Amino acid sequence: MVRFKSRYLLCEVCFADPRSRQCLEERAVFSGVRDAIARAHGDYGAACCAVSFTVKYLNAYTGILLLRCRKEHYRLLWSALPFIIHLESRGQRQPCRISSIHVGGTIRTCQRFLIRYNRQQLLRMLPGCQSEEERASVHRAVLSCSLKQLEEEGSSRDEDSD
Repeated sequence: MVRFKSRYLLCEVCFADPRSRQCLEERAVFSGVRDAIARAHGDYGAACCAVSFTVKYLNAYTGILLLRCRKEHYRLLWSALPFIIHLESRGQRQPCRISSIHVGGTIRTCQRFLIRYNRQQLLRMLPGCQSEEERASVHRAVLSCSLKQLEEEGSSRDEDSD
């Protein structure tokens, strides 16, 4: 059996209307990214990324998604992400943008980066809190971030499913 190396792109989906996140589906992200690759890189890019491109993880509440592709072709996927201007889900076109926040060789490195990224975001929110209740809730959220929680959630998933 031949084993191919993969790259994982940790991305954030930002919608114009935050309520649109609830309609986010893996199928919509997959087809939107695939179409963007085909528009940006033509048949060559579509064929290269079609071999092993998958959406490994999608969190509709936070807008975080994890994309996997082969190591040789991850730059094609990475460069096509800015061309996604909308996602179509449940018959509705929602304007959005997808930005890559990290590229890693394993799911675990992406999880570790996501923990650090979330902590930084929460610490940036702390000075903008209006009341003591908001400050306490942000403080609890920062303290609750740990790799152990993510490992328990990800233990049922297999990093190398291929």
